[in-house]
Amino acid sequence: MEALGNLGINLSYLVVQILNFLIVMLIMSFWAYKPILKVLDERRDKIAQSLEDAREAAEARANAQSEAEKILAEAQAERASIVADATQRAEKTAADMRAAAEQERAQLLEQAQEAVKEQKESALLDLRPQVAALAVAAANKIVAVGLDEARQRALVDEFFSGVSDGKVAVLEGAKLQGQAAVVTSAITLKADEQTQIESGLKDKLGGEADVSFRVDPAILGGIVVRVGEHEVDGSARRALETLQQSLV
Repeated sequence: MEALGNLGINLSYLVVQILNFLIVMLIMSFWAYKPILKVLDERRDKIAQSLEDAREAAEARANAQSEAEKILAEAQAERASIVADATQRAEKTAADMRAAAEQERAQLLEQAQEAVKEQKESALLDLRPQVAALAVAAANKIVAVGLDEARQRALVDEFFSGVSDGKVAVLEGAKLQGQAAVVTSAITLKADEQTQIESGLKDKLGGEADVSFRVDPAILGGIVVRVGEHEVDGSARRALETLQQSLV
């Protein structure tokens, strides 16, 4: 108390001031503070509601814009689909027309080629006998002029080498034991050639078979072996006849 007095503070007056302050605060609390808080709360609620309304409006606007964009995108997609479908149909029609034209062109070309081929084959068929005759005549002339003695003997050796090797079948399967054989050549055979041929034929016909030799330049070259009704013709003339038959 004395200390407060030394400081110039009146304790009674201080207490009264504190009480007055408390009373004022109590009054303000009941009559001013609560209404102010209420007003502030209402104001806060209004602001919050406004913000919520604004958010909802913005959301609605965004949804509306999104929906509009979706509708626009669907319309564009549908338009693109229609255009693509029309383009595809047009391209398919054009492709079908090209394919049909190409097929028709190919058929016409094939028919033309077939006609040319038939005409060519017909012409060749008409000419074939004359061509064959000319070819054989030319071959006959070439053989007659070109087969000298050395070549003639080579043909004889070639024929009997084929017999020995089994490449040429001579009188196989025929019952010709003991029958006579006639060997015709385009040139006169030497004694050793006749002996070789006679030995080979006797092996086929039996040791007692008679083998005779004759010369006929008309066979052009090679050998013709005849035993009874059986004949093996290895002559150049026979080769030319076979050639002519194959050409005709």
